[in-house]
Amino acid sequence: MISQVFILSSKGDHLIYKDFRGESGSDAVGVFYEKVTALTGDQPPVVMSHKDLHFVHVRQGGLYWVATTTADSSPFTIIEFLNRLAALVKDYCGSLSEKSVQMNFALIYELLDEVVDYGYIQTTSSDVLKNFIQTEAVSSRPFSLFDLSNVGLFGAETQQSKVAPSSAATRPIQSSREQGGKSEIFVDVIERMSVVIGSNGMLMKADVEGEIRVKCYLPNCSEMRIGLNEEFSIGKSQLRGYGAAVRVDEVSFHQMVRLDEFDSHRILRLCPSQGEQTVMQYQLSDDLPSAPPFRLFPTIERDSGGRLLMYLKLRCDLPPKSAAINVAATIPIPKGSLSLSQELSSPDQSAELKPQSRAVVWKIPRFTGGTQLSALFKLEVPGLSSASLLEVGPVGLSFELPKLTATGVQIRFLRLSPVQPGPSQRWVRYVTHSDSYTIRI
Repeated sequence: MISQVFILSSKGDHLIYKDFRGESGSDAVGVFYEKVTALTGDQPPVVMSHKDLHFVHVRQGGLYWVATTTADSSPFTIIEFLNRLAALVKDYCGSLSEKSVQMNFALIYELLDEVVDYGYIQTTSSDVLKNFIQTEAVSSRPFSLFDLSNVGLFGAETQQSKVAPSSAATRPIQSSREQGGKSEIFVDVIERMSVVIGSNGMLMKADVEGEIRVKCYLPNCSEMRIGLNEEFSIGKSQLRGYGAAVRVDEVSFHQMVRLDEFDSHRILRLCPSQGEQTVMQYQLSDDLPSAPPFRLFPTIERDSGGRLLMYLKLRCDLPPKSAAINVAATIPIPKGSLSLSQELSSPDQSAELKPQSRAVVWKIPRFTGGTQLSALFKLEVPGLSSASLLEVGPVGLSFELPKLTATGVQIRFLRLSPVQPGPSQRWVRYVTHSDSYTIRI
């Protein structure tokens, strides 16, 4: 049973506040923000208490999504509710941000009125809610097919040569009626990579977590069939097909997915509702089918003038036609470092000294596969000693690999039945993110 629901910005501004039972005053918002900001560390507890009031919160889109309760309610139920509420707001508003919440506050209050009744959760299904929600969403950024600034969505089957803009899948689900009857469906294969590479260059740990997300703008779709690689295998003992095996260790599916054709033909059948759903999740541990995407060759020494020299060569081992984007290397440095001078191998790179976090951040906007970049950093460190050199590293990398999956999972086909009346488009995107990519020096 939920007493209140409120949404706060990262600065504590009140964006949404709804009191369902009148059991506690509006000062609960201030109490929560004081408690969450008084704690040290980046991850405050999800559940906190003040007298007889319990706060449960999640962070989504840079916002605090908070529910309060005075009853002995299950925190896991409330956490799941808050995550689903955030997903609903994203579906109906198009995106999750402070600006989109402010512009669509009337729509969000209407959603809360339908989702929760006197503290009791009624439904979080977009299929049910679409019959009751009348308020139209206000888009913070108008949708335009001429905006191709961020290439990322690539067509399946006959759509291979077409590209949709990055904003295409961030419009409200109800906007399909206002877009001239345009029907679209987006399938994203998203993977997060966790890698640890030792100082000798040997791979010590490699984990990949992936998921297949579907975002549907089709007004009516009775069934969708998603075909995966024929060689897709679960576990080490189950090998299929004639090509190179695409193997994962564990797989879980959304409850709406029908698996009667999965074992024989690797086909997922589902009836998607409007909005975004994660239809499949999978995991692979310590057995990447290819080499890690980056290797680092560092040289750390002290020059004759007492400065710390860091010469870094970073190699991208992706295929030559592929590229990593938004690459950032964070190099921890000795305490007390004062100034930084740099020599970078290309003009589009940049580097910055961050004394508060005791790190140098080297940024590369685009890194083509099969190439190597280098950087020479010279740091002024008072009292530099041999022990200070041990404070350098390990290096953390963050990056994004568009059009690539680390496991090799691919979408063979994407079919809708019955065939949709009028023009409809199907888009598939592959992307791999770095969850934690650490290289020891």
